[in-house]
Amino acid sequence: MHPILLKIGPLTLHTYGFFVALGFLLALTWTQKESLRRGLDPEIFHDLFFYVVIAALVGARIFYVALNFSYFRHDPLAALRLWEGGLVFYGGFLAAVPVFIWRIRRWQHPALEILDVAAPGLVLAQAVGRLGCLAAGCCYGKACSGSLAITFSDPISHAPLHQPLYPTQIFHALADISIFAILFFLSRRRIRRGTLVIAYMLLYGTLRFTVEFWRGDPRGFLYGFSTSQWISMGLIAAAVGLWIFKIRQQPYREYN
Repeated sequence: MHPILLKIGPLTLHTYGFFVALGFLLALTWTQKESLRRGLDPEIFHDLFFYVVIAALVGARIFYVALNFSYFRHDPLAALRLWEGGLVFYGGFLAAVPVFIWRIRRWQHPALEILDVAAPGLVLAQAVGRLGCLAAGCCYGKACSGSLAITFSDPISHAPLHQPLYPTQIFHALADISIFAILFFLSRRRIRRGTLVIAYMLLYGTLRFTVEFWRGDPRGFLYGFSTSQWISMGLIAAAVGLWIFKIRQQPYREYN
């Protein structure tokens, strides 16, 4: 595809970095508007955004480097060039959770309500970020002989060159957009606190687990399932447990 969006002299703007930054901007914009609609202090999300995003970026990059260590051991400094592509969402997710718990203690609002505000913005950012994956060639698919196949030809692409592959980046983006649409619909209904984040966990875990079957990049496997599929199953189980033991006991809430 097009790993480099713009190059002027020594200045290079990588497409991956552009879309990741755009995704974060959209997520922040969403949380600001939604927090005001729900009567929450937007400063909560400014604080969380700063710390959680840094933790997520570091965790996502470490996870990616660990899964592709054979490449990075020959060029250790490449691990720092994350704007060129190479973030693993679940690595960022696992790193962000403890940081979120640490920061949320300074605010008096329930964590589930804050997560409800953030969940649609998060999946919207993921959808946009996947366009960066498509441009950089990371998160590529297995060989494909059908009409859906896409081919990468840029020499700095992360994907195998001149081979028809499943467009898993597009699969991911479409799945994320679908999840955002569902969460947006639910957010305008009378729902229990925590419903949106649980819906996100269930839907994302299920769709991510499914798309993984078409992924062709190295991700680590255990008993026939990729690392991301195992984490997806854990995410789904956590969502079900949270619903059973916490959410269904709460009254319905409505936000205008």
